[in-house]
Amino acid sequence: MPRSNAVIASSSGRRCHSIVDCSNTVESDWIANEVIAVKRFQLNREKTIPIEKMRELLDANHIKYVTFNHSPAYTAQEIAQSAHISGKNVAKIVILKIDDKLTMAVVPASHQVNLESLKDAATANKVELASEQEFRGMFPDCEPGAMPPFGNLYGMNVFVSEALAADEAIVFNAGTHTELVGMSYQDFQRLVEPQVGNFSS
Repeated sequence: MPRSNAVIASSSGRRCHSIVDCSNTVESDWIANEVIAVKRFQLNREKTIPIEKMRELLDANHIKYVTFNHSPAYTAQEIAQSAHISGKNVAKIVILKIDDKLTMAVVPASHQVNLESLKDAATANKVELASEQEFRGMFPDCEPGAMPPFGNLYGMNVFVSEALAADEAIVFNAGTHTELVGMSYQDFQRLVEPQVGNFSS
């Protein structure tokens, strides 16, 4: 069950759209940059309450969920290994632009987004990966790269891969790189109302 990975740029100038997609060199470079960003976030953490909106939503709707901590992990696969969870249940978030509107795609940790398939699923004219600069300020209550798949809380449409929707449960980052939330997929579907399509593999 999760992890959320967004478009990042390495210091070498190469750009990756999910950590799993990157080469080892670029992935290490990205992780180093993300660790720095997380430390900066933590210095200012008293200014925000990470993921409070999500918790309020779950509690207000009497949703059963579990939270658990793990050692710091920055990729979906690392999170699955650290938490001893199957990677197919871990949600990876990719931020895209569908017809120039920022959108959240949610896929299993081991999957990649097929942009052409997503364009068909969304009946859109254009689908492209968003740059970090385009969504950097949209998740102020989350550590960089640790946003949960509740795009509706941030004014974003959400698309979920059929591969993830087929599972009974979903696990995802809870706004930090050390905490996960697990819940039934049906409850997630009811709260977020994502569009489900076959756009990852």
